[in-house]
Amino acid sequence: MAATAEFHFDFGSPNAYLSHRVIPAIEARTGVQFQYVPVLLGGVFKATGNKSPMEMFDGIKNKPEFHRLETQRFLKRHAITNYVRNPHFPVNTLLIMRGACVAADEGKLADYVDAVYKCMWEQGLKMDDPAVASKALTDAGFDGPALLARTQEPAIKAALVANTEASVARGCFGSPTFFVGDDIYFGKDQLRDVEEAIMAAKG
Repeated sequence: MAATAEFHFDFGSPNAYLSHRVIPAIEARTGVQFQYVPVLLGGVFKATGNKSPMEMFDGIKNKPEFHRLETQRFLKRHAITNYVRNPHFPVNTLLIMRGACVAADEGKLADYVDAVYKCMWEQGLKMDDPAVASKALTDAGFDGPALLARTQEPAIKAALVANTEASVARGCFGSPTFFVGDDIYFGKDQLRDVEEAIMAAKG
């Protein structure tokens, strides 16, 4: 039986970045490649009534401290040494998520995702500034101005909306969200369950 795995992501989520760093090892162990699906987290939140952890945990004693500890444990477990908290967080990701749809349309999504995640969570760049994003993409080997110009095309805008609406319809309420077949998993802490589900689906 063929197993399918999807990663519904937004660049604004640090946990989605950390998931992205772990996914290649899961692909190597299972032989199943994840399909990356760009969604707009703001649109997901609006459609589901969800809020960011920053809003939800504001004023709650001990919970933010635990999440920072949990992140450090995850970094250590997976030997991730170059993660930095983006000093501009939260970053409006509309531009770079539309850029992901452009890259997908041009067959360059994997390289684009790698580049933008590095810009966001390794270099700490303000990627909602068009000038910063354009230069960063050019430095990464893309034609930054041309790629960002395409983000204004109606078809590209519609593609991101369609991805987001379809993801919510399947149960998505945040990022990172994973699907193995039709089964949904949420959060980087469920990546081990995702891997087990992939292997089970392979029979």
